[in-house]
Amino acid sequence: MALLNACAPSVNAPEPVFPVPEKKQVEWQKMETYAFVHFGLNTFNDREWGYGDSDPATFNPAKLDCEQWVKTFVAAGMKGVILTAKHHDGFCLWPTGLTEYCIRNTPYKDGKGDIVRDLSEACKKYGIKFAVYLSPWDRHQANYGSPEYVEYFHKQLHELMTNYGEVFEVWFDGANGGDGWYGGAKESRTIDRKTYYDYPRIYEMLAELQPQAVIFSDGGPGCRWVGNESGFAGATNWSFLRAGEVYPGYPKYRELQYGHADGNQWTAAECDVSMRPGWFYHPEEDDKVKTVEQLTDLYYRSVGHNATLLLNFPVDRDGLIHPVDSANAVNFYKNVQKQLADNLLKGVLPKVSNERGGKYTAKAVTDGDYDTYWATEDSVTSAVIEFEWPAPQKVNRMLLQEYIPLGQRVQSFVVEYNKDGEWLPVKLNEETTTIGYKRLLRFETVTTDKLRINFTESRGCLCINNIEAYYAGETHDVFTAKAEELRTYPFTLPQVDEAEAGKCADKDAATTCFVDGNTLLIDLGKEQTVSSFHYLPDQSEYNKGLIAAYEISVGTDAGAVNQVVSSGEFSNIKNNPILQSVYFTPVTARYVLLKAVRMVENDGPMGFAELGIQ
Repeated sequence: MALLNACAPSVNAPEPVFPVPEKKQVEWQKMETYAFVHFGLNTFNDREWGYGDSDPATFNPAKLDCEQWVKTFVAAGMKGVILTAKHHDGFCLWPTGLTEYCIRNTPYKDGKGDIVRDLSEACKKYGIKFAVYLSPWDRHQANYGSPEYVEYFHKQLHELMTNYGEVFEVWFDGANGGDGWYGGAKESRTIDRKTYYDYPRIYEMLAELQPQAVIFSDGGPGCRWVGNESGFAGATNWSFLRAGEVYPGYPKYRELQYGHADGNQWTAAECDVSMRPGWFYHPEEDDKVKTVEQLTDLYYRSVGHNATLLLNFPVDRDGLIHPVDSANAVNFYKNVQKQLADNLLKGVLPKVSNERGGKYTAKAVTDGDYDTYWATEDSVTSAVIEFEWPAPQKVNRMLLQEYIPLGQRVQSFVVEYNKDGEWLPVKLNEETTTIGYKRLLRFETVTTDKLRINFTESRGCLCINNIEAYYAGETHDVFTAKAEELRTYPFTLPQVDEAEAGKCADKDAATTCFVDGNTLLIDLGKEQTVSSFHYLPDQSEYNKGLIAAYEISVGTDAGAVNQVVSSGEFSNIKNNPILQSVYFTPVTARYVLLKAVRMVENDGPMGFAELGIQ
């Protein structure tokens, strides 16, 4: 027998599906959450974007303590911090030899201070990583816009990269050119955002001096801006961009929430957001700090949407993180830890419809080892994995991870639970398309002894390294809206009598619009970004006109509404005719066409108590 085994062919690992991340990009994404610090002359002059003319004499924090900052970050579960060493106003938080507009010429520590050093040393002491933000735009320097300024900018970067130890990221802002003091010229200047700073030379410098650092800008190359400053990525989020297409100030920046499905460069998203409305400290925002619930929601929509969360702390005029910001950040971390404390799938051996064999079997998804994974055979790009418990469990969270060193693959999946022998989809408020490094799902609580994931489409064979499920308690997440709370773009139904059409847009569940045939054309009046369709069935005693299976298409021309964005079934609608919500990848459209592929009862019109398009 031993001899037979020795001769058995070994099972090869799956081939990568390109693009794939560098090792440092995988390690960066494993950090998941880290802090941002905005602090400088703006803090003392009540500005967000300093003009470049604030007096350095105003910078004098009385109690500055970088260890207080870092202890807060550690208690909030953060793995690193990025410091704004220089913002757009040009003021430098280190004693640079390149400009007088720096900490050397402030009253703070009689000009002997160096906040970049103090923070980097505090990070070393408490075991988290350090990084810097250096604004390319400089509203103070008289030579901004000239080749001389580019040399100055490169030299500043060289100082930061050679004097303060290892950095995990280098952050280049997309805001570039515009009004500024510019040495007293007080004018507006424009630069060629694609070429002015000579980024290829910068990348060479960083590859030599800080090879482990991931480079951030709108289009990467290491990681990308997520296209908003609200702290979330799209539920569909590819870690790819088309190389060379995105540059600082890219006009189609909303694409960055979702990535480029056809991209050829691995550039995962980073979600930057501030604890307060502003990035710098303003006393009037002391009562506007994000709550624990708001921060928890952002975690699920950033880290849980295949991105990282970069959470900004506006350090106050004393040089400390404000106690409200600190408490909310720490309690946010504790709340996430509490919600995801007890993994119901730990050690459960799943059943799968296909597996590669060898090391790549289903048990890998519950063994707690990042580098083991379940893989299907090369030709198999859809499969089902099923988990069973000895007794029913309450469940309302799921965590899924792909083994991204081999690429991002999954394009579509469905999570289902078993109820009385029937498989039903869990009720989510977002589409289930991509997974990537990590996908976290929040859904309406179900009680079941069986849970399964149906991976329906993938760019290659599946490589899933981790699946977890939790019961997070009953939280404030809302999965169904009441008729009167349903938000929608204004719309008309061109093919339906106006009075009848009004019944599905009156916020009244007791009135129903009935439509003959099996299609309904909805006109939004102008092009909008559309990402969801909501349908409340007839709520009368007999629930007339229930749609069992659907196809939703969109278009910009009433005569060609043929781009299918979603199709499927309204599961269990006959027994439970509640609000049905369909989420899909955002798309620009004026017209939405609903086709009833199958009705619960074959004869009679379709019935709509309320409709919503968002």
